[in-house]
Amino acid sequence: MSLHDDAVLVLKGYEDATQEELRQYYLDHLAAHADDGMWKACTVGHVTASALVIDPARGRVLLTLHKKLRMWLQMGGHCEPGDPTLAAAALREATEESGVPGLTLLPGGPVRLDRHPIPGPCTQHLDVQYAALAPQDAVEAISDESLDLRWFAYDEVAEVADESVVRLLEATRARL
Repeated sequence: MSLHDDAVLVLKGYEDATQEELRQYYLDHLAAHADDGMWKACTVGHVTASALVIDPARGRVLLTLHKKLRMWLQMGGHCEPGDPTLAAAALREATEESGVPGLTLLPGGPVRLDRHPIPGPCTQHLDVQYAALAPQDAVEAISDESLDLRWFAYDEVAEVADESVVRLLEATRARL
């Protein structure tokens, strides 16, 4: 099965009544862009995968200060040809950007969808957002893609991050 086919299956199985219109937008995008809708080369937009790294035992999340956007965000980014599934892409991105080995995705598939404009030749990301549970003694390590990496208590997230990250945290906590 291709990554495109996996994304279609994931999105068909995603259930959130408040995001039904957005889910359908993603599916329509993938139908119209069967060859390139998953890849950065699709300048009208492409599917990305991200994961909020969360430590429920300590009531905190790990955010990255994005190098280009200079915003505190969850880990994530572009799918790569070697990614077998969207979930695998999200986990790969979270592991690479956090430096934390042993992350595991929260069961149940994506937590949220988030469509956002981006600067550059591409106009938008169609982000499929997961949550990744940090192991008990997680130690982060900053990557080249980040200006900073920091743990924030749940109640600090709204002070540093935008509304999309706050909604992702709320949805993740509801899933827990």
